[in-house]
Amino acid sequence: MSVDSPEDLEGLRRAGAAVAATLRAVRRLVRPGVTTAELDAAAAAELRRHGARSAPALVYDFPGAICISVGDEAVHGIPGARRLRAGDLVTLDVTAERDGFFADAAVTVVVGPGNPRGRRMAVAAQAALKRGMEVARAGMPVSAIGEAVEREVTRRGFTVLGELAGHGIGRTIHEDPEVLNVAGGSDEPLTDGLVITIEPIIADGDRLCVERGDGWTVATLGGSPAAHAEHTLVVRDGAPPLVLTA
Repeated sequence: MSVDSPEDLEGLRRAGAAVAATLRAVRRLVRPGVTTAELDAAAAAELRRHGARSAPALVYDFPGAICISVGDEAVHGIPGARRLRAGDLVTLDVTAERDGFFADAAVTVVVGPGNPRGRRMAVAAQAALKRGMEVARAGMPVSAIGEAVEREVTRRGFTVLGELAGHGIGRTIHEDPEVLNVAGGSDEPLTDGLVITIEPIIADGDRLCVERGDGWTVATLGGSPAAHAEHTLVVRDGAPPLVLTA
């Protein structure tokens, strides 16, 4: 969507605040021994506290409040009985609807001590997100975001899962445009007020993904761990984007 009024912006801000608060609440609970179902229950409670609903459950009938992906799971992991272990890479991906507006953000964290390579990967995903946001200004081509993301990920010794991308958002989860994480995307210019997600999804060597048999989870083809960082933002003219989910 494009922000056309102060009311639109306020609605998006409220949805973004619900996402940010839920991510913070769930991240504090990540530790060895906790199940992904327990994290999901905490996310559902936090969303309710903010008057928000799980957007994946609402729009796509996803079997959880949030997506929780562990290890080689890149996106759309289903919460369940799995217990986290020290050193696991776990991605918390929260998309919320509040009063008809949608926002989306994700973060990858390392469970407990250990896994320095995994920690570097999580940092690389955040750094690539920052680079993508730096070029997300009105008048720049959409493709500039993917070029910036891919360059930063490659510089840090990791690879982009090029089949997965960011997207427009606002009145539902997935809207135009598609925002690739690699070079070669659309040359259409970003416009003032456009609401998008930027979400580098990276791996340690793998470039391709495979869908698991549960119909939701997407994992790396070769089994390498994955990391994901994401924010929802409003593109502006002559200024850095307004991040709604910070």
